[in-house]
Amino acid sequence: MNHNGFGMLAVCSALALQSAGCTQAPDLSAARAEALKPVQRYDAIQALAAYGEKVAAGTRSGAVLVSADGGKSWVRQSVAGPSSITGMDVCPDGRFIAIDFYRKVWTADASLSAWTAQPLEAPHTALAVHCDRKGRWWVAGSGALIVRSDDQGRSWVKTDLQEDLQITTVQMVDELNGFATGEFGTVVVTTDGGQTWAKRGALPEEFYPYAALFVSASEGWVTGLAGQVVHTTDGGLSWAPQVNRAGAPLYRLFLHAGTPHAVGAGGAVVRLTGEEWVTVAYPDARPVPLAAAASVAAHNTLLIGGPGGLLRAIADGGSSKPGAAK
Repeated sequence: MNHNGFGMLAVCSALALQSAGCTQAPDLSAARAEALKPVQRYDAIQALAAYGEKVAAGTRSGAVLVSADGGKSWVRQSVAGPSSITGMDVCPDGRFIAIDFYRKVWTADASLSAWTAQPLEAPHTALAVHCDRKGRWWVAGSGALIVRSDDQGRSWVKTDLQEDLQITTVQMVDELNGFATGEFGTVVVTTDGGQTWAKRGALPEEFYPYAALFVSASEGWVTGLAGQVVHTTDGGLSWAPQVNRAGAPLYRLFLHAGTPHAVGAGGAVVRLTGEEWVTVAYPDARPVPLAAAASVAAHNTLLIGGPGGLLRAIADGGSSKPGAAK
């Protein structure tokens, strides 16, 4: 290379260094700020439960979001993985319990300061969790199994219905009477505090129950495919269809201000008015499946949860209208 070539190379090198020196590093502050938010856009809220102003939300990715002010602000709590929280309930003493797809039961005391896990041997897939008035834990799911713990998960009593079906809901309405529903229109009841379970009646047309809510030993509602809602007033011996004005499948049933409410597909939020389920209008509704909901009585609000980090408190001013169930 001649001297002119070396000169050209030197000039090019100097220009490259100067250009590099003028290039600014990318601004990642917005990304860092987003990562620090307690609720992430990838969160899918699958379970919600409230006790006073304390609220917990379980996510598909295993994190638990907790609030001490009724859902106004949130703190993110990580739990050991792999985990996916699919259901949650609260005991009379304020203890939260949750089921995990990965065969665990999580629990936290009323302060929601930390979560601890215990293995769940059965059912293989837990689909429903409930804490009754005596503080006993109930879990139901695959293999037609219902299990109960009287000692906060240290030991379990198993009821095997001896059928090839899934139990999707379980609830004790008082110390003696309880209901569980499952595939193929199955309804089983206990009248002795869960010592024994027996079939009673059946849901119509091989009904697959998504959610159930019983308010007494005689009255309850069950939701199913294609937006079906059925109602019993004789403890499950017979069922009558009710009109669902939203027309959407309803995935969670719960009480708010003494009135049955539900959430479901397409962002649907509904409440029972008379004998019909009517839509609760709320601002900026998103057409996504709502898998979780809870009542925060202290603020007279409904908490709803779904995919895309959807976790919102909405007002329902119509829950005490005449004709609503009490």
